[in-house]
Amino acid sequence: MPAPDEVRTEIDGPVLIVTLDRPKANAIDSRTSRALYNAFELLRTDDSLRAAVLTAAGDRFFSAGWDLTAAHAGEPPDADHGPGGFAGITELFGLTKPIIAAVNGSAYGGGVEMMLAADLVVASDAAKFSLPEARIGVLPDAGGVVRLSSLLPRPLATELLLTGRTFTAAEAHRWGLVNRVVPADRVLETAKELARQVCEAAPLSVAATLEIIEATQGLRDQDAFEVMRYALPTVAQVSASEDAREGARAFIEKRAPQWQGC
Repeated sequence: MPAPDEVRTEIDGPVLIVTLDRPKANAIDSRTSRALYNAFELLRTDDSLRAAVLTAAGDRFFSAGWDLTAAHAGEPPDADHGPGGFAGITELFGLTKPIIAAVNGSAYGGGVEMMLAADLVVASDAAKFSLPEARIGVLPDAGGVVRLSSLLPRPLATELLLTGRTFTAAEAHRWGLVNRVVPADRVLETAKELARQVCEAAPLSVAATLEIIEATQGLRDQDAFEVMRYALPTVAQVSASEDAREGARAFIEKRAPQWQGC
């Protein structure tokens, strides 16, 4: 199993802080992926937690991606990384609490795929990014090909995937891959503040929104409405919830709502 401090968790009110700490580059092997998945399962199962922030130790690397030392020792590219896929997050489907990536340093390969799998991203202004898999004879199949090509215009995504060229945090922000770009010493606190803002919203509304986004990604508008209206029972549950009534009361009474999650 990974060393105890390779994946650390801390609870800050309703926010779970998950820190990857694998010097020198926070690279990830299959055991670390499973440890990260266990951390995200805590977010899923603990009703007191409303959001998570995923960050990494140090200020140079968020993650260099797949651990090539482990690969040299025999771990294959298609190793079993556990139920959440690579890094415990790239195939973590159905999670209805948001994960915010606090990208404190540069990200390469699987590190970019971790970022793309998060719901929101705060990045250091000094961070650089690359998906270099084609240059070393493998594929960015932990979400790089699928997610990048859905988020960016096809020519741009294809260029980044086929050439592996490095791009900056400013470019990532301009393209819509990250929400905030801030100085390195402000990344974690900015991500925590974003998480706290999410936690001010009604938990059922947040959960349903994430479920709708996941279920309708890539669909035509008409098909997406069909799915939202008739295939997702949580949508009707939100409308009929006590929290919906509380939200209206709080608005009229000019006070902060007291969410019950029901």
